[in-house]
Amino acid sequence: MLDIRLLREERKLIEDALAKRGMNVSLKAFYEKDSKRLELLRQAEELKHRRNLISKDIGVRRAKSEDTAVLLQEVKSIGTEIDGIHSSLDVLEKELNDFVLTIPNVPHASVVYGRSSDENPVVKTWGTKKEFSFTPYTHDELAAILGIIDFDRGAKIASSGFSVSIGSGAALERALINFFLDIHTREQGYTELYVPYVVNDVSMTGTGQLPKFKEDLFKIEGEELYLIPTSEVPITNIHAKEILEKQFLPRYYTAYSPCFRKEAGSYGKDTKGLIRQHQFNKVEIVKLVEPGSSYDELESLLIDAEELLKRLELHYRVVSLCSGDLGFSAAKTYDIEVWLPGQNEYREISSCSNFEDFQARRAGIKYRPAKGGKPAYVHTLNGSGLAVGRTIVALLENYQQEDESVVIPEALRPYMNGVTVLKPAKK
Repeated sequence: MLDIRLLREERKLIEDALAKRGMNVSLKAFYEKDSKRLELLRQAEELKHRRNLISKDIGVRRAKSEDTAVLLQEVKSIGTEIDGIHSSLDVLEKELNDFVLTIPNVPHASVVYGRSSDENPVVKTWGTKKEFSFTPYTHDELAAILGIIDFDRGAKIASSGFSVSIGSGAALERALINFFLDIHTREQGYTELYVPYVVNDVSMTGTGQLPKFKEDLFKIEGEELYLIPTSEVPITNIHAKEILEKQFLPRYYTAYSPCFRKEAGSYGKDTKGLIRQHQFNKVEIVKLVEPGSSYDELESLLIDAEELLKRLELHYRVVSLCSGDLGFSAAKTYDIEVWLPGQNEYREISSCSNFEDFQARRAGIKYRPAKGGKPAYVHTLNGSGLAVGRTIVALLENYQQEDESVVIPEALRPYMNGVTVLKPAKK
């Protein structure tokens, strides 16, 4: 969440930031409530001052053995009035806090203005598009030919948006997960975590999923618990309500998890294949860092995610999200988009974001800049390293052969028990 003092002191900054995001949000109600809050605080202070004067007068009168009954009644009455004001203040503070939770992060100065993903500037590319002497299949067509993913049975077991990986398909999922984790932990300095796949509403609020994205979440009936939409949520929240020592930072974490999303706002989009599933696997990378280094850390986090695609020899580009495409909690985001020849387009495979102190403020994650110094909020960052299902999409479409087989890239072969080629299933 934003610092509420920023809303109070930098109204134009916030209004400009919301306008840059293309949001028509009125702050009028906030400022009206905040003015009322200030007036109530003023009234409470005046009443407390009046009560102190009367209390002193009572002391003087008692020393003279004078009657104080009327004054005592006035003190009691003032106390009741102060209690009433404090109750009203509690309500107002909650309303103000709830409102602030709905306000997105302020975009970093380097984020360009734009209304949609069509206006995201490309900042770099790697590799070249695969050329084929035949018309390439889409990944879902190849999955059927190879017999490695069954979408119909996934729908039968659960509903549409679920799938079953079979044989080499399941092995490929596991191979990618281990491949990603090994690079992150053995080469890039991340500490591996195994986290809960269920989190409470406080954790969801801490990373910005609640209240904004409630309709996209799978909630456990009768409980304030949710299936995680990404392991970013439990990873970030392991240090919620903590004050970390300076030497503890920077802290890099990685974790594999299944992810669960209703995709409530995406009906009719990508209904075929693995692009938009209700359950999918992902390896996440998360950083907790000091504020002064967070944008350098964003660049290195992006490089860490890119390295996976380079090892798999998959052509991709990196775009910087414009203001209108920026996620709710992010101050700046890079999307890595992999080339999919079967679909003849680029698709996001990783998002790398700097949230600055937006999540840390919500989750209460602080650090002590110096011994005895005043605690300050850390900056949090995260990225996908990578979305496993979308990586399978990219591998199938880029490594397909004319005979309908799919070659396993060399870097992944040690994780596939020697399998080098996926061959069409026997009819």
